[in-house]
Amino acid sequence: MQTFPKRLVYVLLLPLFAGNIICCNGQEKNPPVAVNDSTANRRLEEAKTIAGNFNSQAVFHFDSIHVRSFVKKYPEFTQYEGELEKFYRQRDYTYAWYDSSGLIEQAMGLHNRFEHLKQEGILSNMPYTAAFNALMDVNDSTLVYNPMNPEAELMLTSQYLSYAHRTWQGISEKESRALEWFLPRKKLDLNTLMDSLLTDSDKSFVASEPVFRMYGMLRTYLKKYQDIEAHGGWQLIKADKKSYKTGDSSATVLAIRKRLFLTGELSGDTSVALYDDSLKAAVKKFQRHNGLNETGIADAALIREMNRPVNDIIRKIIVNMERCRWIPLNPAENFLLVNIPAFKLYVYENNKVVWDMNVVTGQPVHKTVVFTGDLKYVVFSPYWNVPPGILKNEILPGIQRDPNYLRKHNMERVGNTVRQKPGPDNSLGKVKFLFPNSHNIYLHDTPSKSLFKEESRAFSHGCIRVAEPKKLAVYLLRHEPEWTSEKIDAAMNAGKEKYVTLKETVPVFIAYFTAWVDSQGELNLRPDVYKRDGRLAETLMNER
Repeated sequence: MQTFPKRLVYVLLLPLFAGNIICCNGQEKNPPVAVNDSTANRRLEEAKTIAGNFNSQAVFHFDSIHVRSFVKKYPEFTQYEGELEKFYRQRDYTYAWYDSSGLIEQAMGLHNRFEHLKQEGILSNMPYTAAFNALMDVNDSTLVYNPMNPEAELMLTSQYLSYAHRTWQGISEKESRALEWFLPRKKLDLNTLMDSLLTDSDKSFVASEPVFRMYGMLRTYLKKYQDIEAHGGWQLIKADKKSYKTGDSSATVLAIRKRLFLTGELSGDTSVALYDDSLKAAVKKFQRHNGLNETGIADAALIREMNRPVNDIIRKIIVNMERCRWIPLNPAENFLLVNIPAFKLYVYENNKVVWDMNVVTGQPVHKTVVFTGDLKYVVFSPYWNVPPGILKNEILPGIQRDPNYLRKHNMERVGNTVRQKPGPDNSLGKVKFLFPNSHNIYLHDTPSKSLFKEESRAFSHGCIRVAEPKKLAVYLLRHEPEWTSEKIDAAMNAGKEKYVTLKETVPVFIAYFTAWVDSQGELNLRPDVYKRDGRLAETLMNER
């Protein structure tokens, strides 16, 4: 961490110290007074009556007009003018980043964060970095050290607001919605955060970062992969056959071993060219963390993932750190989470995953929407009310080709729409789970069970098919003793639709994370099935 020169601080604040200043020779020396700031002069006169007791920051004031002139000089801070006014008005325009000893330690912490923005995954430049650095460099005169001008104070506050906005809040809600993210966005009170920062007895930059906990976990892995990149990354693995398994020995096996050691899946010897049990276990770990079938065999798909450039992984981590900035700090204690790129549904209790299951999500042309809702109904033996788009593009053309189309698919007309009757071949299977929403998205069973074995499972028209529908029904109805396992089985096979209203709704979050850290602390990576990472990375590069 940089040590801040006290001389700069004294040059800036010398005239603000009330009373007479005692020089080294014991002589009293009156501080210079700027004649252009009547309020500051009045404060100085008031302070002289305190007889040199300068422990309180309440002595160091500036005139409110300086806020407007500051943002006029630094127009990129105009967006924070309201917050600056509010913050300093509440403080009666006293200095926040200085006390009678000079810069407080939190100022050093803030500047240190600016020097390590790369570790926060910040892709664009922060505003007025050169001017900010000059403030912290006694040899740089970029900032005018006018004793009665609070430019340095306002620069620190503005840079804090800029840092907090960029690091803890992320791009605007308008921009995230343009990227098809409709989950509720976190709201930050930056003034309250700064009050907490400046009164933190631990003198840390911030005691607890106001950001979803996954952010810090991803940041740790970001530094790990940045370090790998700084040391040259990894060598490409050249395969001389289709796959490698236990007992094989070759230069390729040795390369696989070294690659897995570098990223942490393997902790054993890297000088042995033998595909042994320890390497098989490491391969399975890598496959699990990258969404591949856990065969323990190093095939073409595995080697292709291993050969992915380290910069691709760094970018993936960075864009998912940004998504973490949008998440409310505590979305709920008990909820369901569907992560589209993982093709998984996770059940959370007390903010911890208790179990999960495979799901099928929307095709790239029929994307599953990123949003939230409250699961309210379990519907056994459901009808499938054909959505307008499917009716127009698939059902009506099918009827034109074959007059018996509806009968063959167990369908019937209802007014101007078509629905499929309950039964074993119903597209929704034997049960669906509704959380009313304008996107017409819900969870449901399916007769197409084989799709759950695929590595990539983007096959639906947008709704989410669950691999274990009965398990989910039992879980959601666990507090309703009349709904025994046997009764649930009977309702699923009754062939007659039955709605059950849950006594307590359950929040459902449908999210999009291509990189995350699991409950074992391991980094997981998935393909960008909807091609959203690149768009977000481009937005981050252009963010100001």
